[in-house]
Amino acid sequence: MNSIILRNLFILLGLVTSLPVVAATEPNLESLTEIANLIRWSGVFMSIIVVFIAWLMLKFTQNIVDSIGSQFAQRRMLAQKLQSFFQFFVYMTAGISVFMLSFRVDDRVLTLIGGTLAVSVGFALKDLAASFIAGLTVMIDRPFQVGDRVTFEGHYGDIITIGLRSVRMQTLTDDIITIPNNKFLSDVVISGNYGALDMQVVIPFYVALNQDLTLASDIIREAAASSRYIHLPKPIVVLVKQDINDSYFAIKLTLKAYVLDIKFEKLFETDITLRVMQEFKKQNICPPSIMQSTKLSRE
Repeated sequence: MNSIILRNLFILLGLVTSLPVVAATEPNLESLTEIANLIRWSGVFMSIIVVFIAWLMLKFTQNIVDSIGSQFAQRRMLAQKLQSFFQFFVYMTAGISVFMLSFRVDDRVLTLIGGTLAVSVGFALKDLAASFIAGLTVMIDRPFQVGDRVTFEGHYGDIITIGLRSVRMQTLTDDIITIPNNKFLSDVVISGNYGALDMQVVIPFYVALNQDLTLASDIIREAAASSRYIHLPKPIVVLVKQDINDSYFAIKLTLKAYVLDIKFEKLFETDITLRVMQEFKKQNICPPSIMQSTKLSRE
């Protein structure tokens, strides 16, 4: 009798403990059922076919662009631009087609999609509005102008366009950098010429401590004055300063002169450096010597 009672108790306890599990799994089954009802299973196969056709079209387009680029180099950039627009069209068309074929679109789905699009567009317009206001600020305040040679966030080059959303800079290595306008509201911009055609160029030279500094200064000044790129209405200045470093002691002679046109900046710097170095060699003006550092060890 006792064994029968214990067996019935165990069965009852098992039924009681299993009830919450069943109750907990019922909402999950309902959610899965609702999701399954939104899917149009007959259209899933058609969606796979649409994706495959889109992939074939993109692959075929890529082969055509590669063929045009290898045979007609001057048409390569145009073909790549057209390919970008075509890819965007294929992606959008395939995505909308797959969505319409695979899901049953009702009021709930449209409401969800509309809310998501509204939030996304709101965030996108927020950044666009910030860049637009910053562009107006840049145009009114004019921290730089088109054609200025500026330094910004480690980049050095010429401003080629100022738009409502961004500014484009062309570096000295012919790279085009696009900078959002709102960056200029908080970061420092250094303009070398600020609307003028000429610009000051600073070129350092180093000589040893025991050299003829007056002769070295005259050589630098004469090289600058006789350069074809010099803008003579502006002054030519040579500054002399001691430069103490861990590895050498030297005299630093800094030339400050104005180049005729900002596009000749590097040619101006190269011209003066070459002629000054040649004249230093003729006049036996030596550069600073590197000191060898020695370490004393205790025995």
